[in-house]
Amino acid sequence: MKVATPGLGATTRLLNADYDPADDTSVSPPLHQSVNFSARDAAHLHEIAVPLGDRYYTRRGNPTSSRLARVICELEGAQSGLITASGMGAISTAVLSLVRAGDHVIGQRNHYVGITEILDKILPSFGVETTRVDQRSVEEFASAIKPNTKLIILETPVNPLMHITDLRAVASLARRRGITTLCDSTFATPINQQPMACGCDLVMHSVTKYLGGHHDLLAGALVGTREIIERIWDRSLTLGAIGAPFNSWLALRGIRTLELRIKQHNDNGQALAQFLESHSAVGKVFYPGLPSHPQYALAKSQMSGFGGLLTFELKGGHEAAVAFISKLKWVSLASSLGGVSSVAIQPAALFGEQLSQEVIDQQGITPGIENTTDLLADVQQALER
Repeated sequence: MKVATPGLGATTRLLNADYDPADDTSVSPPLHQSVNFSARDAAHLHEIAVPLGDRYYTRRGNPTSSRLARVICELEGAQSGLITASGMGAISTAVLSLVRAGDHVIGQRNHYVGITEILDKILPSFGVETTRVDQRSVEEFASAIKPNTKLIILETPVNPLMHITDLRAVASLARRRGITTLCDSTFATPINQQPMACGCDLVMHSVTKYLGGHHDLLAGALVGTREIIERIWDRSLTLGAIGAPFNSWLALRGIRTLELRIKQHNDNGQALAQFLESHSAVGKVFYPGLPSHPQYALAKSQMSGFGGLLTFELKGGHEAAVAFISKLKWVSLASSLGGVSSVAIQPAALFGEQLSQEVIDQQGITPGIENTTDLLADVQQALER
């Protein structure tokens, strides 16, 4: 019998963590593309209608999604997990499950735009107070805590400025006061960073990105203690942002090669960051794997690799960035990231009025898993042209 254990390497665990002797008559996991599951009798129906049960009704759980959750839990060191329709489905379901009117939530000044909308608009409309702090300052987190603070939302590294949050320090602050911590670790992935090992209570991933890894699915994931996940699951039955079995099946296929892909993403990100930092046309590069990054030491202390996402400024400004992106041959202009192909984006083109001038002046490249020499050659010719 195949049994995954923490002593095994990440890829071995990725291949075996979801082993289920009831399902595994084939090497590839089955797809349970079914809404309903039949019961033998009334007693059996009651038996399978349990929290996080996956053979009753797919809005409550599905065997294919359960398998994906087990793999992510294995890598994050979590007890239980829930698969949702998207990363935003995961974060919104979690937040609406953990806070109520009169509570206070702390977030960061820099977040994925959807999380910013939750903090700035949605939660206040429901009577939840929010405060956003500079994620680089543990002191700001500490000063923001109030008697009614129930949740701290973290994201590290954060796009596009590659700021890093000190997970151990903030999680320690929160735990001493009974505050739940939720970390979006999408850009790091479990290969490069494990927030729960740093003391966080919950970890969220946009499975759409690196975990799925092939630009072909939408899904989100939440992992943590069984107690917290069951609480979120209970609210998810009403909110309905549950993941589709087919997308979970695609993500299971993609996640098997996560460690192999992330190694190439890391290598390409590091090589591209170093190349750009040395190029005369580039003003500044934001990448946590560069010694010039102001939080380089912190990044090294909580990350085993620095990922495939970086941002840089061209000395020629906005117009130079437009010209640069138009000259790329193998790098696509696209809005999402984390797949096998490299993509580039100007934040000004994507979010425009929602961003500061500091961010608008930058552009990002997310290296895929192309050959490093080919990727560098493409970026070099675009810079020269």
